[in-house]
Amino acid sequence: MKKQVISALSGLTGVAVGFIAAAALGKTSNAEANKEKARSEKHFAMFLMMNRWVQVRQRGKSPADYLKEQNYRTVAIYGMSYIGERLLEELKDSEIKAAYGIDRNAESLYADIEIVTPEEALEEVDAVIVTSIFFMDEIRRDLSGKISCPILSLEDILYEI
Repeated sequence: MKKQVISALSGLTGVAVGFIAAAALGKTSNAEANKEKARSEKHFAMFLMMNRWVQVRQRGKSPADYLKEQNYRTVAIYGMSYIGERLLEELKDSEIKAAYGIDRNAESLYADIEIVTPEEALEEVDAVIVTSIFFMDEIRRDLSGKISCPILSLEDILYEI
């Protein structure tokens, strides 16, 4: 009888541990799936923006044209990864000067301009151009108290050209 009770308790414990492990694994898998979905949505939004940029260039225009029309001459670029690098390259041969870049990973990035973190003191410019479109609201909120110039989304600029 004692063996049967111990055996039954062991079986129930095994089932409970298995259920808990399966539930934890399900949460992990679900969390991973949500993370991958968010990454996919971010990359799709970036693809659409870059596609728009190609359309703008095929019409013979550029973000520099928009900035010049709005009387912005000196800008900072927020987000110095792939899109920020392309914007910096695009502005090189224009009347618009990219004074510096802003990026949370400034210490691990290299560019032809100085790159600072958002926490550092930010030099005044005519506008900050944000290339990190997926985090625009958060970036605008974080920078609005640190700098007095307009904080513009590259995506918005590309659709206004």
